[in-house]
Formats: sequence, C-alpha cells, structure tokens
Amino acid sequence: MYYTYVLQSLSSEKYYIGHTENLERRLYEHNSNQSKSTKYKGPWKLVFKKEFLSRSDAVKFELKLKNTKNKNYLIKIISEMTT
Repeated sequence: MYYTYVLQSLSSEKYYIGHTENLERRLYEHNSNQSKSTKYKGPWKLVFKKEFLSRSDAVKFELKLKNTKNKNYLIKIISEMTT
C-alpha cells in the first residue's frame, strides 16, 4: 500500500504534502528532523491520509494536492474526503 498524506506543523500551522509506503516511519522522520524539507519546522501532526494500491496513483494525488495553492481550498478538499 502507498499513501498520500498531509501534515500540519503545530508551531506554524503550515502544511506539508507527501507520499510514502510506510506512513508511521515517514511521520517519525518528519518529527525527528530527518526530512530536509520539514527539518526544524515541526512538530508535525497527520491531518489527512489516503491509501492507494500503486505508487503512481499516490504520486498523482500528491501532485493534485500540491498544485492546490490556495490553503482554504486544500482544507476543503481534505475535509470533504474525510467525511
């Protein structure tokens, strides 16, 4: 299984969007400053995840979310998919 996920920084409230095959390990990496793009910007909490059978589908959805430059629209997409 592959996941597209959205993290939110508890310190700045900014979002990070990514994909992974191991969600627990990836969240640990973000929170222990092992990820270059989120280093020293956390702590991070998982606010959204979606499961996919293939990596390519997870990447496509990740890119769709990343192309959403409007923060309010991103929040709307996340809340619609979690309800």
